[in-house]
Amino acid sequence: MSVIQTIRNKYGKIAGAVIAIALIGFIISDARNGSFGSFFGGHDNAVMKVNGTKIDPKVYQQRLKEYETLNAVYNNTRTLDDAARAQMDEQVVQMVVYETVIGEQCDKLGIQVTKDEEKELIYGQMAHPMIRSFQFEGQKIFMNPETNQFDPQRVKYIDQQLADNPQKVEPTGKLKEQWETVKEYVKRMARIDKFNAMYSGAIYSPMYVAKRNAADQGSMAAIKYVKVPLTSIPDNDIKVTDEDIKAYMQQHAAMFETDQPTRTIEYVSFDINPSSADTARQVDALNEIKADFVTAKDDKVFVNNKSDEANSYSGAYVNKKTFMSRYADTLMGMPKGEVFGPYFENGSYRLTKIVDKETLPDSSKERHIIVMTKQGNQDVRTDSAAKMRIDSAIAMIKGGASFDSVVSMYSDDNNSKKTKGENTFTLAQRPAMPKEWGDFIFEGKKGESKTLKITKNDNYEGYQYVEILDQTGIAPSVKFATIIKSLSPSDSTVNAIYGKANEFAGKNPTGPEFDAAIKKQNLDRRIGDNIKENSFAIQGLGASREIVRWAYEHKEGEVSGVFQLGDQRYVVAKLAGINEKGLMAITPANHAMLQQRVRDEKKVAAIGAKYKGAASLDAIASSTGQQVAQSDSVMLGGSFIPGLGYEPKVVGYTFCPTFQPNTVSPAIKGQGGVYFITVLNRTTAPANPNMMQMVMMQRSQQEGQLRNAVNQTLQQSVNKKADVQYNVSNF
Repeated sequence: MSVIQTIRNKYGKIAGAVIAIALIGFIISDARNGSFGSFFGGHDNAVMKVNGTKIDPKVYQQRLKEYETLNAVYNNTRTLDDAARAQMDEQVVQMVVYETVIGEQCDKLGIQVTKDEEKELIYGQMAHPMIRSFQFEGQKIFMNPETNQFDPQRVKYIDQQLADNPQKVEPTGKLKEQWETVKEYVKRMARIDKFNAMYSGAIYSPMYVAKRNAADQGSMAAIKYVKVPLTSIPDNDIKVTDEDIKAYMQQHAAMFETDQPTRTIEYVSFDINPSSADTARQVDALNEIKADFVTAKDDKVFVNNKSDEANSYSGAYVNKKTFMSRYADTLMGMPKGEVFGPYFENGSYRLTKIVDKETLPDSSKERHIIVMTKQGNQDVRTDSAAKMRIDSAIAMIKGGASFDSVVSMYSDDNNSKKTKGENTFTLAQRPAMPKEWGDFIFEGKKGESKTLKITKNDNYEGYQYVEILDQTGIAPSVKFATIIKSLSPSDSTVNAIYGKANEFAGKNPTGPEFDAAIKKQNLDRRIGDNIKENSFAIQGLGASREIVRWAYEHKEGEVSGVFQLGDQRYVVAKLAGINEKGLMAITPANHAMLQQRVRDEKKVAAIGAKYKGAASLDAIASSTGQQVAQSDSVMLGGSFIPGLGYEPKVVGYTFCPTFQPNTVSPAIKGQGGVYFITVLNRTTAPANPNMMQMVMMQRSQQEGQLRNAVNQTLQQSVNKKADVQYNVSNF
């Protein structure tokens, strides 16, 4: 004890100090990386700054979740593939920027949405379109079933029920979550909608513009022309240097300026495809079970146990019209009980057994009355009560009552009441029907009727009176059972492909080595261009946010490690170009395009210089091997010329006041060629007595077109002008 007490006395304070320092260090470290990070000079966790306003990651994640929910509600889509998710991510980023900027403007202008306005948007007769079209599991739940119109009272009722007892309304909680998301989105966007309406409502088309456009449409001209194609000068005769390209870009700066930085990568893709060994493995697996498949007594159980795809056995009959397969003729002609395959179709290897062959209609029209004993798991009435009810309905029909009136009085099938009990079903729909019903309407004959007892059905049980009204497309039909073995790469194949990608990246860590290896191994060098900080996908690669992040965190010429993109490929990339905001740089991706543009400009200049001062169009045509053509209906108010196509510059020269008729124009650069024209005449139609009516109509159309254009481009314009700084690593 004395030794322990001595240690306590001599070293207790030292130990306490060490522990205190460690705790302080831990707190500061956590603060630097947490919500106090920017205060302590650590990592800034904002995903971006919009005009100086930081966007918290939580806000961004909430917007992502919100868009996922809206996608499920209005597109009835629960899951998103990588491409759709990448597109949605980019939309969310753009919308967050737009909301932030317009929110600032709304604050300055005092644009607000009152509580009464919010209520009207949700519960009013003229509710927001998103409220009016709200649906759950594909059903528009605010639609009055009797009037088939939006019913605000149903909105109030369902909203109150979800507030009081959501589990009773919809046990999973999905309906409440989706409904609350839509409500909050509509309320939040109401202020933005007000701003947009104010902005587009300010659009005005002056009367003089409408008058001028109407007058222009009355101005016509006739011209003769010669088109000298740019291909008349071989590309090799025109030399283009990088200095020429730079000069061209500077002269046309507006075409080549970017409002945000971009990156260009070059990459090699190691695609994950099945090997020959994978193919042999699936074929062998099918051959091993082929004999057992022939003798199997329960084809449904056998197929579902052996197939790679769940519930592969459908039990459907098909005919030549509905069976889409390259092997249709072979399979349809085989006898019952035989097995065909293995064969390859739709990305998988298959074994198909001919289970049954019948002559059946392609579709059957019928009418029916359903009296339920159970609906889902709920009891509706006793069996004896249901039997008495269906017998009463049949007696009325036999007594001469109209089928329509009996359906309305007795049937529990509300959907068929709208169609007088009549429906048409295709052979492909038969497996989804109650077995008794499907068997009768496809195997019975036109004009027959029958009372069925529906059992072992998930939707309902009970009695059903059915009459077959018509059958069409009666033809030989076959029921198949198909075992499917998906052709996918095995783990060993995937590992081997990764090994190649990893070896390539490891042996070629620099730009020159990357280039040399591609050339030596004859690999396919691919280019990803115009990659922005807020991109989530790269053209040619699809969803690839990790590569985008890497491109903005490394230097030009550096080579990446191995990126895995889903289960499709491995990628090794080189950062080929860094383009800052402003005039874009010349990169391997855009060099060929820029070079061709400059070459075309030089060709136009060369052709123009060669035929400058030509005495006539005939002389130019004779020298170039072209023909003189004529167009008699060039309209000042349009850009399309019959016989020429879209040529606005030719239209402009045709009506230029200083260009005299019966003279040869200078060279006019057009679509794919150089034009020389001569104006034969210009005419102006006499004033139309209905001129003012036309002018007013055109003015209204112009304003509508301008408003639509503003609504479509406002977000893009606002976002382009915003000062947005992205924290690439935080997305």
